[in-house]
Amino acid sequence: MGFSGGTSSFTRFRILDSVPQELWSQLADRLRKFAFRDIDDTPEMSSCGWVNFDNMLDVGWKDSPPQKADYVLFSLRLDRRRIPAGVVKKHLAVALGEEKERLRLQNKNFLSRERGKEIREQVLMRLRGRFLPVPGEFNVVWLTKKNEVWFASTQGSMVDLFLEEFLKTFELHLEQLTPYNLAAALLSETSLPLLDRLDDTRFVPAQL
Repeated sequence: MGFSGGTSSFTRFRILDSVPQELWSQLADRLRKFAFRDIDDTPEMSSCGWVNFDNMLDVGWKDSPPQKADYVLFSLRLDRRRIPAGVVKKHLAVALGEEKERLRLQNKNFLSRERGKEIREQVLMRLRGRFLPVPGEFNVVWLTKKNEVWFASTQGSMVDLFLEEFLKTFELHLEQLTPYNLAAALLSETSLPLLDRLDDTRFVPAQL
């Protein structure tokens, strides 16, 4: 998801910490340190990290730098393997059936819970090798003059992941610019209690 399309949903943040001047010369190195790592040839279920805003396959910022005048642009890439539950259920049933037949030939009729878990893990490992991870890209725009950061997603889980990765990479804390926070920034300390006493506005008619 990104800002290059005709429409875009995004979440706004402000930087709470003072940005050290030396950070600007370290941007590319910090992004490369926590860059995306491909998992196509591994059994891992997911991987996330930073990529070039202009090319999500560029994890070394060789095509273009992250700095664009008064902006810093990059993207958070998240690849996830999605194995349909029906596929897992089918292959697990086949594997358990084969194991029970093997036990029957040995005059055994009990499949331990530990062995069942082991078979399930073996099935999942085999399936992971047959399903490629699905890539997702989420653009980031850092407005350096305003100390704001825009993230091209409104999903709660993606916002949480972005906050975690941003803090880990740049050692800067972000605060989401919710309507409440925006209003609070315009009020004095003596006026803040008034904000907490406001009633919610209903935009739909009450049900009869």
